[in-house]
Amino acid sequence: MGLPLRLRGAKKSAQTGVLADADGVRETLAFLSRERAWVSEKHLSVCRIPAPTFFEEKRAAWMAAEFDKLGWAVEIDRSGNVIARPDTAAKGPFVAITAHLDTVLAPRTADDIRVASDGRFLGPGISDNGSGLAGLLAFAAAWRECSAAMGNLAATPLLVANVGEEGEGNLSGMRYLCRQSPLAGSIRHFLVLDGPGTDHITAHALGSRRFEIAFSGPGGHSWTDHGTANPVHAMAAMISDFTANPFAAGPTKTSINFGMIEGGASINSIPSEARTKLDIRSESPETMEDAGESLTDAVERALASENERAQRKGKGRLTAKIREIGSRPGGHLDERSPLLVALRLVDQHLGIRASIDCASTDANIPLSLGLDALSIGAGGQGGGAHTTSEWYHPEGRDLGLRRIFLTVCQLLRDDAR
Repeated sequence: MGLPLRLRGAKKSAQTGVLADADGVRETLAFLSRERAWVSEKHLSVCRIPAPTFFEEKRAAWMAAEFDKLGWAVEIDRSGNVIARPDTAAKGPFVAITAHLDTVLAPRTADDIRVASDGRFLGPGISDNGSGLAGLLAFAAAWRECSAAMGNLAATPLLVANVGEEGEGNLSGMRYLCRQSPLAGSIRHFLVLDGPGTDHITAHALGSRRFEIAFSGPGGHSWTDHGTANPVHAMAAMISDFTANPFAAGPTKTSINFGMIEGGASINSIPSEARTKLDIRSESPETMEDAGESLTDAVERALASENERAQRKGKGRLTAKIREIGSRPGGHLDERSPLLVALRLVDQHLGIRASIDCASTDANIPLSLGLDALSIGAGGQGGGAHTTSEWYHPEGRDLGLRRIFLTVCQLLRDDAR
């Protein structure tokens, strides 16, 4: 029948402590604390290489070179992901540790990434996801320190610096890794490093849908062509109508955001086109479906209203298009998953108290496929993600790095049984 769950947890926790005290592992944990300056130097260096979504090549090449220096076998796959294995002979099964390369904003010059007088790192992407990439490099260096002492294991760590997590990247790098990569069937667990901190475990994948809406017409002069249907007026009416819709009024959390609006050439010209991009996120797949239908209705009402007004004056009419530009599937990790159990045991050993949360990360893809995956921070503190005021403080980073290392080692050991 086996031990009761509570006792089994206690026994496992003791085993985690034994693992942390094992030869090689103990020295490696000390190494992670001792090499704080090296990790911070690599963190700042990688963030000084611009990597907006779809343009991650230079940062990917830099990460590949760093993994190579640390003795890992490196390749860049067809999607642009950097893949590193301990050696070329490693065939799996794998425990993948991943972090996304791309950022929402990019530094214009290297000086945009700087250290403040209070010790904080400042600049775009410094927290999301410079901290995750620094965590990958720290693991790569730490594994070199202790791999010989780990003995024969049935699973192997796999490091992945992936593309396409932010914005309209639509999780392209992780989609390729999980669905098309030759490695896809060999990855047993996915530990995603995204942002700072140790206080959260993203085990619920937040689904999302993204749309581009465009209104088009003949345009004209604001005075002489007065009465011509105006795409911007229709766009404004559509946004007002859609955001007033009660489709999201339910027990699950839903967010809508019109994040970009474009259109027009001058103040005295009727625009020939207006575009907007909309992000919808919800814990409920049904609500997201309802939102898509509500969006179509709002566009049709705005189009009909603006065209009716123009028709009364005998002026040009509008057309409208809705295009889905992204879709992130949701998912849920079972509380008995080997990865979550291992992480909880390590947290108990390290005295970390973390809560389960729901967010949209690279873990969405493996979770939606029923694979063992979750996302955590890589330690330290940070804030201002996706803004020009983004910051990161390395205080407490080594705790996060020890957490990552012990969790992976626990999985490698458990999988070997």
